[in-house]
Amino acid sequence: MARPRLHDDSLRAALLDVASQQISEHGESAVTVRGVAQAAGTSASAVYALFGSREDLVAAVSVEGFRRFAEHLGSAPRTGSPADDLLALGLAYRTSALADPHFYRVMFERSVPHEAGAVPAVAEPTFDVLRQAVGRVLAAAVSDAAGAPPVSSGLAAAAEEASLALWGLVHGLVSLEIGRLLPGGAEAAARRYERAILAVGPPLLRAAPTLAAP
Repeated sequence: MARPRLHDDSLRAALLDVASQQISEHGESAVTVRGVAQAAGTSASAVYALFGSREDLVAAVSVEGFRRFAEHLGSAPRTGSPADDLLALGLAYRTSALADPHFYRVMFERSVPHEAGAVPAVAEPTFDVLRQAVGRVLAAAVSDAAGAPPVSSGLAAAAEEASLALWGLVHGLVSLEIGRLLPGGAEAAARRYERAILAVGPPLLRAAPTLAAP
């Protein structure tokens, strides 16, 4: 009979959950190996066995947050409509944030020092998912209007700026909701969120070339 794994994936996930909560509520400096281990019901040696050091544990929280975030974005449906796909991506963004609010805060609101070679949030693959989705919407709009493929360099710049603006919109709404600063319950928040995207998103995308102008 195989021996049970003492330091398995479920324990690793539990430690990351605890560490993410501590960072989001008290900051990165408040995290200690002993404190995380105690809150997770395990030993400090288990933390070292799974992560190597306190610094590696802290870095792993951000990595895990973006991994979960990517899973949610990857679950958004892809259809024949770039606009519908972009809306689905926006809804998946909120779902991810509400499912893992502590990780969300660590990823986007708490300052966790970057290790050598680490990248800012806009350079993460998850932001590129948004950038590409916006690019498909803009490309479809230009193609419909001109009957010809868009100029790639201008499109890329417009997609970059529009993506940043859209991210600002959804991040602001999600952050207010996580902070319990909005009136109404979950259903009201969901309706408000979708309506805001539908109201602000289309004119923002139409203005994308202006946003990208020097």
